[in-house]
Amino acid sequence: MSHSTNPESTHTEWRQQMRDGLKPLQNSLVQLFQETRLFRIYSSTLMPGLLQAEGYAAAVLRTVAAFQELPFDDSAEAARARVERSRVIHEPERRFELLIEEVVLHHQLANTEVMTAQLDYLLATAALPSVSLGIIPMATQERVQWPRETFHVYDDNLVSVELLSAEVKLTQPSEIAQYLKAFDQLRSMAVYGSEARALVLKALEALR
Repeated sequence: MSHSTNPESTHTEWRQQMRDGLKPLQNSLVQLFQETRLFRIYSSTLMPGLLQAEGYAAAVLRTVAAFQELPFDDSAEAARARVERSRVIHEPERRFELLIEEVVLHHQLANTEVMTAQLDYLLATAALPSVSLGIIPMATQERVQWPRETFHVYDDNLVSVELLSAEVKLTQPSEIAQYLKAFDQLRSMAVYGSEARALVLKALEALR
């Protein structure tokens, strides 16, 4: 799995991963998604891919394509592939523990129409029986854990951390344990259910 000298982690530049375009990168995760039963995802910056509506995904991926100066922009096709891949969220044998900072709801990465559609989609997805959506309020006092880098934990086997220039994949049990500990601490500050819904509705109201 790894080509680095340390077999417990891999560090792969996004530029290298995107050399054939954004769509193949989306499709490269399909097998991992199929194999995973428990997804634990924390994001302090943007809506996790599993929760992205197509318009929002396209806006995010367009920004990526421009920043990475890709020779061609296949962000629209990549967004469709991302939404297609995210259909695993409807499969009942899987569990999704998703955690975001409230500020994610307010980061306007696209126009008002796209952001409104995204927040509506979030409300619908959060209601799925397999999904547990926690939102850490901006007003949280005396935080036990500050906002961290976005990370994904696939079962207990793999942590993927997103850096600006690269993706780091960790398989060392001691490192995975640290991310799970951080996830639990972050989750302890989150609100769920009707309280989380109220924060999304507040963000929707701010767009009007």
